[in-house]
Amino acid sequence: MFGIPGKQAVTMTPKAAAQIAKLMAKDGHSGLRIGVKKGGCAGMEYTMEYVTQTDPLDEVVEQDGARVMIAPMAQMFLFGTQIDYEVSLLEAGFKFSNPNVVDACGCGESIKFKDASELQQDA
Repeated sequence: MFGIPGKQAVTMTPKAAAQIAKLMAKDGHSGLRIGVKKGGCAGMEYTMEYVTQTDPLDEVVEQDGARVMIAPMAQMFLFGTQIDYEVSLLEAGFKFSNPNVVDACGCGESIKFKDASELQQDA
């Protein structure tokens, strides 16, 4: 696993934890898996999927009844990220405050991370 012993890889605001816990209870999911994939105009995109089973290689973060699993390939990119849930007049959704992001596209759907060597030095 990637990170600092005793420190959670990601944190959730109370709103995010409540929304994830609500969706877990409603649909019988065991949690929300977060990852990253190549794509978008800035180079990378977050992925989110509800899962019924935890992968043994996932980093698991539990908070206030919510469970988030971080896919193995995403762990170093997401370390230190805070997940929030925001509701506005036009949209509602999860927002990521990630200290590893160095650039994002105008629509906020695509991100660019620090180089892998920089990420490993920061951890």
